[in-house]
Amino acid sequence: MYEVVLDHEGQIYEMKTHPAPLNPTALGTLNSEDRAALEDLYIRGTPENTLRAYERDLIYITAWKDLSFGETLNWPEREEVGLRFILDHSRDLSDEQSAAQQTAEALIEKGLRKAFDCPAPSTLDRRIASWRIFHRMRNLQSPFEAPLVRQARSKARKAAARPPAPKSAHPITRDILEKLLEVSGSGLRGLRDRAVLLVGFASGGRRRSEIVSLLREDIDLTNFETTGMVGLQLLSTKTTQKGETPKLVLKGRAARGLVAYLDAGEIKEGPVFRRITRSGKLGSKQLSSAAISQIIKRLLIEAGFDPSFASPHGLRSGFLTQAALDGAPIQAAMRLSLHRSVAQAQQYYDDVEITENPATDLLG
Repeated sequence: MYEVVLDHEGQIYEMKTHPAPLNPTALGTLNSEDRAALEDLYIRGTPENTLRAYERDLIYITAWKDLSFGETLNWPEREEVGLRFILDHSRDLSDEQSAAQQTAEALIEKGLRKAFDCPAPSTLDRRIASWRIFHRMRNLQSPFEAPLVRQARSKARKAAARPPAPKSAHPITRDILEKLLEVSGSGLRGLRDRAVLLVGFASGGRRRSEIVSLLREDIDLTNFETTGMVGLQLLSTKTTQKGETPKLVLKGRAARGLVAYLDAGEIKEGPVFRRITRSGKLGSKQLSSAAISQIIKRLLIEAGFDPSFASPHGLRSGFLTQAALDGAPIQAAMRLSLHRSVAQAQQYYDDVEITENPATDLLG
């Protein structure tokens, strides 16, 4: 379990891990080996992206508690702390002179909060969910289960309700993708960037984390020479557990683009998408998720688009949008995108189908 240690100025001094202190009245006395085994189980059973999200949330919660109460986190936490957390994050503090505004200002200075306005409800929901999980890891009840705190959270969610913002301003459909591929450049960097786009789009609209975590061992080239197809076996995704992700397939240009990059980089094992040095040599470390954003932003600029035109999620939304435009059955598209919810995938199809609805042409 993570623990955040702050210095005398409230800055993050240390991040350390240790077995989560459990509630002995419920589980009995655990020895050190049992505690270590339980912590290891939590870590192995939780996706890396989720662990990183827990870490970020714990850093924020710890800093907020220290600034608001001058205290470290308690286990279990007091109900008044949970209630204050909700109240401090459920209103605009821009024109408010209060302790909450001062705390927000300090968090902004630390780079932990962006602005004084009311955070997105989803952000507050995620941090509360993390706080609850930290309590469950200790076999304790969180303050957010108290009736008054639960009611306050419900009211705050309704008061701050807003239309969900798209993860990408525009989908990267086939026509946009073609323009990005055209300006991807030459050499090993160009091969890599084209492979990122082609794999990210054609394999079902992969997320950034799924692209960068792809290993050479996950790629099956057995049938490439005879069929032109490449098999992909992701270890896990946001919607699938380790070992349960179905095999994906790349065909045509996407398969050829990936193989060309693998051959040029002489990649036999380890991360597929890696950093490239200034001298043009392929490194050994995998790209970060942020690097995928930088690649797409750079290519958008090169292609004459505003850099905010689309984000990496545009590859995912673009795949589903293009599938709808081409008339592919939604079940076939979901087989590659690995969406669990038909309703969620249907949103992209609805956006396309409404423009083709004959009722929109009643006045000619």
